[in-house]
This record gives sequence, C-alpha cells and structure tokens, in this order.
Amino acid sequence: MHHIAIIASDYERSKEFYRDALGCELIAEYYRAERESWMGKLALGGVYLIELFSFPNTPPRASGPEALGLRHLAFEVDDVPAARDELLAKGIECEELRVDPNNGKQMFFFRDPDGLPLEVYES
Repeated sequence: MHHIAIIASDYERSKEFYRDALGCELIAEYYRAERESWMGKLALGGVYLIELFSFPNTPPRASGPEALGLRHLAFEVDDVPAARDELLAKGIECEELRVDPNNGKQMFFFRDPDGLPLEVYES
C-alpha cells in the first residue's frame, strides 16, 4: 500500500489531530490554488503515509449505521490500554476496550475530527 487519503472539513484541525494526537510527522504540505485545496503528507512510523486533503463544500461522510466503502483505519500498537489512556489524556473520546472474539486481541475505536472511525488494535 502506498498511502491512505483522507478529506477533512477543516484541514488545520485535522492536521493537528493526526500530527499531535496520533504522532504522524508532517513531511510535505501544498496548497493547490486551482482546486482551493490543501494537501498534507503525514508519515506514520516511517512505513505508512496519510495524505490529508481539504476541498470546499465537501459532503459529510456516512459512517453509521455501517455504510459502504472504507469502514475504518486501524493502528497497531503493543499496549492497547496505554494507547487509549494517552488519547483520553489528550481529550479524545474513545470507546471502551474490547477483545476480538476471533483471536483474543484487545482493541478500541475512536474518531477523527470529522467522525472517521479509527481503531487501535493489539499487535
């Protein structure tokens, strides 16, 4: 996989969330005047790339009940409860810890500033 593309309603707010709350590194940023659009490239762990976009007048994403398309993004960590505590300390609402009934691994869900479902999953 090369990158994950996310469209944000508020580019600056989402950039801050992915950078400061999730630890992504902003490695490039462009303003595309012809499209009235920002594009930021955020690296995660030196392996993954999130391309964050803004466009004028974008419709909200249908995320619940379950909608067609990308369901959520999952981030793998060694210590799921510690990751949840860290996000809660940053003021980010998180669902309760769960255990995957298929393999016994811990996980929980939270949302980005536009309501995109995100998951933290045990490695």
